[in-house]
Amino acid sequence: MSKILVLAEKPSVGRDLAKVLKCNNNKGSYIEGSKYIVTWALGHLVGLMDPEGYGDKYKTWSIETLPMLPKYMKLSILKKTGKQFASVKKQLLRDDVSEIVIATDAGREGELVARWIIEKAGVKKPLKRLWISSQTNKAILDGFNNLKDAKAYENLYRAAVCRAEADWLVGLNVTRALTCKYNAQLSAGRVQSPTLAMIVNREEEIKNFKPVDYYTINAKGNGFTLNWINDKGNSSIFKEDFANSVVAKTKGGVGEVIDVNKTTKKKYSPALYDLTELQRDANKIWGYSAKQTLNIMQRLYENHKVLTYPRTDSRYVTTDIVATIPDRLKAVGTGEYRAITEGLLKSGVKANKSFVDNSKVSDHHAIIPTEEKGSLANLSSEEKHIYNLVIKRFLSVLLPPYEYEQTTIKVSINGENFIAKGNITKSKGWKKLYEKDSFDEEEQNQELPEIKKGDKIQIAGVNLVKKQTTPPARFNEATLLSAMENPHKYMQVEKEAAKTLGETGGLGTVATRADIIEKLFNSFVIEKRGKEIVPTSKGKQLIDLVPTDLKSPLLTAKWEKELDDIAKGKANSKAFVDNMKGYATKLVTDVKGGTSKFHHDNQTGRKCPNCGKYLLEVKGKNGTMYVCQDRECGYRENVARLTNARCPECKKKLELRGQGEGKIYVCPGTNCNFREKASQFEKRFDKTGKVDKRQVNNYMKKLKKEAEQAEESPFAALLGGLKFDDK
Repeated sequence: MSKILVLAEKPSVGRDLAKVLKCNNNKGSYIEGSKYIVTWALGHLVGLMDPEGYGDKYKTWSIETLPMLPKYMKLSILKKTGKQFASVKKQLLRDDVSEIVIATDAGREGELVARWIIEKAGVKKPLKRLWISSQTNKAILDGFNNLKDAKAYENLYRAAVCRAEADWLVGLNVTRALTCKYNAQLSAGRVQSPTLAMIVNREEEIKNFKPVDYYTINAKGNGFTLNWINDKGNSSIFKEDFANSVVAKTKGGVGEVIDVNKTTKKKYSPALYDLTELQRDANKIWGYSAKQTLNIMQRLYENHKVLTYPRTDSRYVTTDIVATIPDRLKAVGTGEYRAITEGLLKSGVKANKSFVDNSKVSDHHAIIPTEEKGSLANLSSEEKHIYNLVIKRFLSVLLPPYEYEQTTIKVSINGENFIAKGNITKSKGWKKLYEKDSFDEEEQNQELPEIKKGDKIQIAGVNLVKKQTTPPARFNEATLLSAMENPHKYMQVEKEAAKTLGETGGLGTVATRADIIEKLFNSFVIEKRGKEIVPTSKGKQLIDLVPTDLKSPLLTAKWEKELDDIAKGKANSKAFVDNMKGYATKLVTDVKGGTSKFHHDNQTGRKCPNCGKYLLEVKGKNGTMYVCQDRECGYRENVARLTNARCPECKKKLELRGQGEGKIYVCPGTNCNFREKASQFEKRFDKTGKVDKRQVNNYMKKLKKEAEQAEESPFAALLGGLKFDDK
């Protein structure tokens, strides 16, 4: 009897699919049933071959061998996951397998993961595609009952290959050119370079900013404050003598109410979440990095199955989702949401264009709860935070608008106009969901007395307030995501260019922006000061050395638009790659002709124990480290690493400093002097001379779950050498 092979992207997803498809025979690298065999990748098992694979001349980094322009790009099996590839290939080639179902993530990269494996394995069997937006049992069963012909996703695959080849051709050529030319570890790319350029440009704007004094004038009425405005409604005065003349003219005067305007206003809920908007909010509220939020979302989607596919750029749902909303409401209708969901179910769900619009959904709809009831007890605090954000936004679009009455009073004092505004809430609507949240950005409005036109107001005092214009704010991860999404709003570009940027979706995609930001941190061209992102000396110098073209957000936005057109069958993939080859050649020529110098101004007095060159001190996202300046050496050591351990005095995250026996935990807080030897941490667990393995494992699991996947728990190294009791 012939069988169907199902190829998932990760083991956890593979196990879920196997369970639904009644595959019970677990063979380690695959699970088999009577009709289906489910196997999985570990992310990418196959990638584009490194330059070294195209000939010995590329094994040594040399500017003379650039540009590297292979006629045909080859695939290679990734060494780290070679064993799994061999196992997947064996299943794909089985004689009893008559059909393959691609069940990797339903997006451009997921398509690439599967197709490259199938291509490298040399399989020529009929292909079907599972395309689902949530990992619930119901969604999986529905998906298998409605499998698509894989031919419908050929163009998506072509776009994915073009993206990968473009990044190889541009990124590797320019990175090698810069590194060889300036004898430093320098990297560049079609998305990372314009993103870094925006950060460097912002820093230059701040550095060159010259503050200007200006003034505002307020007057104290009967228990409320009025603010001066000019004929155009502006309240800022940039001439001190004019400001003083207004104060002199109005001081001691009596105000006359010349207008009272009461307007009933409605404020509708913001649109549903896409990934970027969710990453922005999580960063603003809890300081989560974009990568951290994506990792949390992935767990809520894959492991807990309570949220839909995270890598989406849509903030709307399609009409077919409307019928499922009651079940989704039942799934989230517990605790603080019970009364609201019961009310919505009773009154019936009313779909409207504010959240249902087929034309605004491409591959995946907005992030919403699934029909599966999750157990909050199984979620970490981070997961609860994100889950609650999505639930509240989902319920918000179903609830009535926030309604309030805005009163504006206009008062004349000796011929000068002053206004006061106040709001009275009429109906909280969707805002009642956020009553208990400290992060709800509710405007603070003063209470205004009952006043009518013609009333006289005794003015208790007129005050002149001196202020200064402020420079543009540095980026944090939330605002950097906004800038990547809409770069034309954050830099000076021509009107036509701004229009193009607005239409093309900015720098990168929702799926790649988090990784680009992480890459900039990991290559030490940006660092964090508090929540603010600042360019390092290396970052500033690198932007001076990178060819001008590559720094333009317009160029890479156009590429993303072309890739989107390829995915939709509107553009030619070969022409795109040929253009990339020509572009890579031009960039290498630009770098070769450069006359600038690169200077390591972070060189320490310590020499690398491996190659003898001086080490550089760099600040990573999670602490300070020494790295060797020689790219081929690659030596690095931690000097101070930010851990997940909290200071017992001020609750800030502690830094782990030093090596070996000299390791200490230090609080980085400016007003806190807490320091403790690492060995003291060991004693917290080792009260009887031995450590309870289960106790430590449970604690380690908790830390691992709550920490960002990329971060290593501070206790892992500490406890690594201890002997455990087996209990």
